[in-house]
Amino acid sequence: MADINQVVLVGRLTRDVELKYTNTGFAIANLSLAVNRRVKKDDTWQDEGNFFNCVLIGKRAEALAQYLVKGKQIGIQGELRQNRWEQDGQPRSRVEIFVNDIQLLGGRSAEQGSAVAPDRQAQYSAPEIPTADDFDDDIPF
Repeated sequence: MADINQVVLVGRLTRDVELKYTNTGFAIANLSLAVNRRVKKDDTWQDEGNFFNCVLIGKRAEALAQYLVKGKQIGIQGELRQNRWEQDGQPRSRVEIFVNDIQLLGGRSAEQGSAVAPDRQAQYSAPEIPTADDFDDDIPF
């Protein structure tokens, strides 16, 4: 049986994304994701926060960096990777989630406003979905 290393999370960003570039110009975005879970303590239910360090790389990191702001709800799918290094002669490590797929969830908050000027919003509305009456009956199959 093959090993499986898969993580799926939905949560909120705890800070704005940190976008860096390697010497060769490769984009690396570091993000921190908070995921709450409900736990019962005594007679009350409380939210308990869990925090995850995530890494998004490549062109997708560059393209999405402007949208990955503190408080934004996102969904990610990725894999766990252990980052190892040595500091002051001591071995160190940290587990991160390398993001393979990312979804921006929820709408814009009132603080963020709209990217489209109010007088031009109608121009960007969804197109009307065609009905069966909109098609010709002489389809050749």
